[in-house]
Amino acid sequence: MASVWIRVREVKGGRRRYRVEFRPGGRGARIRYAGSFVTKREARLRRDYVAGELAAKRMPDLRLLAGPPSAPTFGEAAAAWRESRIDVADGTAVYHRAALGRALPFLRERRVDAITAEDMAALVVSLHEQGKAPATIRKTRDVVAMVLDHARVSPNPARDKVAVRLPREEPEEVAPPSAEHVEAVFHLLPRRHRLALLFLDWSGARVSAIDTTLVGDYDEQRKRVRLRAATTKTRRALWIELHPALADALERELGPREDRDRGARLFAASGADALRTAIGKACKAAGVPLFSPHDLRHRRISLLHLRGVPWARIAESVGQRKLSVTADTYSHVLVDERELDYAEVLR
Repeated sequence: MASVWIRVREVKGGRRRYRVEFRPGGRGARIRYAGSFVTKREARLRRDYVAGELAAKRMPDLRLLAGPPSAPTFGEAAAAWRESRIDVADGTAVYHRAALGRALPFLRERRVDAITAEDMAALVVSLHEQGKAPATIRKTRDVVAMVLDHARVSPNPARDKVAVRLPREEPEEVAPPSAEHVEAVFHLLPRRHRLALLFLDWSGARVSAIDTTLVGDYDEQRKRVRLRAATTKTRRALWIELHPALADALERELGPREDRDRGARLFAASGADALRTAIGKACKAAGVPLFSPHDLRHRRISLLHLRGVPWARIAESVGQRKLSVTADTYSHVLVDERELDYAEVLR
């Protein structure tokens, strides 16, 4: 006949485990496992359940005792989401990490299915009280929303526009530097950053080009630099025709043709982050308004527009995806419309 019992087992550290076993039939039936427990009380509860099922002439289905799988914590879901984002550039991955760093102290131990719109509203208020900028708070909210989307949380509380209100975000007015300001900063920059500054001013390229452009991307015969598709935001390659004086200075910096390493960075002595810091220090030393490397992109696009270059051609030359963004975001009223005299500056 069917039977069920509890077997006591010794485990490491002298502790005990209570193992529930049963036979669905007589002595010839195979012994089956029904669970192992830390306490004898839990084992008795399982034994009684199995005994009841056997008495009703049913095979105990232990799967019925398992509760629904628990949802991961936000910290676990965030880690899984970051590992899944193999589609983003290194800079975007850094942005994701920074945004999660602001959200995790507040949400790390919360189960994703227990996070509410009120929790998100409280997170926004907390970040605002910490003095975070509206744009920073918005980016944090957006990353939390992406994590919850990846965890299949629906409806997503981070996307509740009624309960989750963001601080008012005033658009920042960009004031591109004048030629005079760029020249003043150029002369105060460490030598290793000077060519990188002029390259950005002439090309309107994104500052990331300083880190990703290689010596092999320079076409010496035609005096132009290629931005490879893998390194551009639009994932389209483009050529930048260099000013003759800038091309000559670049070739002097590269040295003899036979000694060049085509796989080395074109601006090996500089770097996007280092250049940004150096420009900030030079602006302060020169007593000119602070500008960033990206402001040079605004300056170049504005100059091209003032020369009457069509928007489609401008977008193509600077690697901009949408014409509306090129026109609305990057065109400005300039303090002056003077182009740098590169030959004079590099003399």
